[in-house]
Amino acid sequence: MSEYYELLGVARDADDEQIKKAYRKAAMQYHPDRNASADAEAKFKEIAEAYEVLRDPQKRAAYDRFGKAGLSGAAGGGGFSHVDLSEALNIFMRDFGGFGFDSIFGGGRPQQEARRGQDIRVTVRLSIAEVATGAKRTIKLKTLLQCDHCGGGGAAEGTRPSPCGTCGGSGEVRRAAQSVFGQFVSVSPCPTCGGEGAVIQSPCEVCRGEGRVRGERTVPVEIPAGVSNNNYITLRGHGAAGPRNGPNGDLVVLIEVKEDERFERQGDDLSYDQPVSFSMAALGGEVAVPSPWGDESVTIPAGIQSGTVIRLKGKGLPRLQQHGNGDLNVQVHIWTPEGLTDRQRELFQELATVEGDPPKRHAGFWSKIKEALGA
Repeated sequence: MSEYYELLGVARDADDEQIKKAYRKAAMQYHPDRNASADAEAKFKEIAEAYEVLRDPQKRAAYDRFGKAGLSGAAGGGGFSHVDLSEALNIFMRDFGGFGFDSIFGGGRPQQEARRGQDIRVTVRLSIAEVATGAKRTIKLKTLLQCDHCGGGGAAEGTRPSPCGTCGGSGEVRRAAQSVFGQFVSVSPCPTCGGEGAVIQSPCEVCRGEGRVRGERTVPVEIPAGVSNNNYITLRGHGAAGPRNGPNGDLVVLIEVKEDERFERQGDDLSYDQPVSFSMAALGGEVAVPSPWGDESVTIPAGIQSGTVIRLKGKGLPRLQQHGNGDLNVQVHIWTPEGLTDRQRELFQELATVEGDPPKRHAGFWSKIKEALGA
C-alpha cells in the first residue's frame, strides 16, 4: 500500500482543508460507481483510509512519528484496521453527501448501509497486571439477533418477499431536474419499500417481519498487552443484527484501566515511591519492590540521597503492539520516624555528636532537594 501523503497527493505539512480537497478529488476519480477499472475499488478504499488517518490529529501525529505501525498505539486508536468498501463509502457520504454526490453516483450502497444493525459499546476494566500480560474476556450481550425462524428475511415460512412495484426492486426512485448547471438526477429511497427493493406480504410470526429478535449471545475478546485508558478494540460485525438480513453492526470494546495505588503510570513507564530508613540510607541494603511481574529485589547503595531514582529497565508495561517494555522508576524517600522510644532517642542523640556537619549549601545540591520535594 502506498504512503498516505502520496495517495492523496499532498505535502506532509498540508492543512486540514488541503487534505479534504485532495481526498474529494481522488475519491471522485476512483469511486466504483464512476470508475469501472479493476483496481478502482482497492484504490478508493486506500484513499479513504489515508484520509481517515490524516484528518485525525492524534492518528496523524502517530503516523508521522512511527508510520503505519504507530496507528495501533495511537490514543483512541487501538484496534485500527484497514477500511472495507462499506466504510469507505460511508466516509465519502459522511463528508460530501450533502453536496449531491449521492445523486451523481447513485444511492444503492448507502441504502443497504441504512439497514445496518446498531453498534454496541461495552467497557472492560483491567488491572495493571492484566495490562502487562494481556487479557481475555467473554462478553455477554443482550441485543438483536437474526431470527432463526425466517432466516432473517422477515417473511413467513413458505413465502418470499415480493419485488416492490414502485421502484421495480431497485430500492430507489430517481427524479430528473433541470438547473442552471444542467440536468441533475435526484436519487432517494423508495417510499414504498424503504429502500429494500422488496415488500413482505406475509410477515414472519416470530419476528413480525423484522428479521431479528431480542436475545443473548457471548463474544470472546482478546485484549493485547500494553493498552491504556481510552484505547478501544473494534470487532467488525459483532454488533446488533440488521433488519431483514441487513449487515450487523460492530462491537466496540472500550478499555478502562483500574487505578493501582502502588504505581503512577506515565505511558509505558511506572513510578513507585520507596521509603527507606536513615540507617539504610547511610549503610545501604536490599528492599523488595512490587512490579507488574512480581516483586523485584532492589539494592539501595550506601549514602543514597532522598529523591534519588533507581531505574529498573524493562520492568514497566509492554509497549502496545511493539517490542520491549517501559521501565519501573523507584524513587527513594528517606523515612523519618515519629514517636521515638527512649532507646531510639538515646541512639540518635549519640549519633548527632559524631555524624558531622551537613553538606555546604550550593546550587546543585539544593536544586536536587527542591526537585525531590516537588518545589
